[in-house]
Amino acid sequence: MNKQNWNVLIADDEPIIRDGIRNSIDWPSLQMNVVAEAEDGEEAIELSLMYSVDILLVDINMPIVNGLNVIKHVKEKLPDCRIIIITGYDEFKYAQEAIRLNVSDYLLKPIDPNHLLELLNKLENELVNDNNQKDLLDRTSEQFTKNLPTLKNTFFQEWVEGKVNNEEIRSQLALYYLNENIPKNLIVISCLEFLENKSMLKEKEREEIQESLKYHILLFFETEEIGYFNDDSGLIFLISWHEITNDRLVQLEEIIKNELKMSIAVYMESNEKDYKHLSLLYKKCKEIIQKEINISPIVRRAKSMIEHQYADSTLSLEKVAVALQVSPVYLSRLIKQELGVSFVQLLTHRRMKQAVYLLQSTDYPIISISELVGYETQHYFSTAFKKVMGLSPNKYRRNIIDDSNNVNS
Repeated sequence: MNKQNWNVLIADDEPIIRDGIRNSIDWPSLQMNVVAEAEDGEEAIELSLMYSVDILLVDINMPIVNGLNVIKHVKEKLPDCRIIIITGYDEFKYAQEAIRLNVSDYLLKPIDPNHLLELLNKLENELVNDNNQKDLLDRTSEQFTKNLPTLKNTFFQEWVEGKVNNEEIRSQLALYYLNENIPKNLIVISCLEFLENKSMLKEKEREEIQESLKYHILLFFETEEIGYFNDDSGLIFLISWHEITNDRLVQLEEIIKNELKMSIAVYMESNEKDYKHLSLLYKKCKEIIQKEINISPIVRRAKSMIEHQYADSTLSLEKVAVALQVSPVYLSRLIKQELGVSFVQLLTHRRMKQAVYLLQSTDYPIISISELVGYETQHYFSTAFKKVMGLSPNKYRRNIIDDSNNVNS
């Protein structure tokens, strides 16, 4: 909204001049209000700041503080204030210096009311135009802020789909105050339960699930520079400008599982080339996810049983096959055919993920961790862990502690 009244201060040490200025103008017709008068420079500064004046008419030759210093002080605190200096012919050299201080105009004594009115009309138009411009900028800024998540989401998606060139990418990154360096990783997060049931969920339910996921993911990565977006299929993509380790992703999976009671699959590809290489990684990750979505109901149920029962040391191919009412041979062949791994490899992978998480985030003894991830003995667990990870659980934990100490030292 435009300001309704502009505050005016008249500053002159001669009462007759102040009275003449005040009485010669129909101020309300200009949407102006003479809020105060000052008879010296010190008072002019004080009243200007007190009333946040929009227009200051000031005599160049004021007592206590001269007009030039009044202008400097007021302009410093009220840079948008319009200033008209009042001067005599013998003070014109001071008026020239005042012009350099960015005053709006000057009046020569004796003051011509018509000239004063002309100047005030000009200033009123300037103030209205400036105010309209500020309103427009405020509205534009507010609208931009409101639409920022959508704009960023669109930009990230166009980027990974290869629809923008390098120059446009750099420009958009600068616009959104993002890192203009080449990203390190592309991370894809899928929640299969959500993707499978998406068509049966109401729009509000879908939005709530996605917002919950977004909140916990961004909270988890709050210390890293991350670009977050959803694509049209409901997948979540993260563009990271810092190196993200697989261990961190395991932690994320556990947090989502514990906080939201949802299982997510996380895939990460490293980007060592350029901006455009992300589009190739995007296609690759989408293909991996699509294969996951297309697996048969039996294999999906087998994976779900492993996900929820991996801590059971008696869990086996035979036990899962009985629960699914299929033969062990058939289930084993189906898992190998669709996932490219054996049942034992699938179960071991899940147990190792949990073991890594516990080694990182707890001080549980190794024997306790082995039991929590489904191994009957510490020796059996340590052997399996070393086979998969390349080092023993104790060595893995020591490396984590050493890395942490190096970071903090």
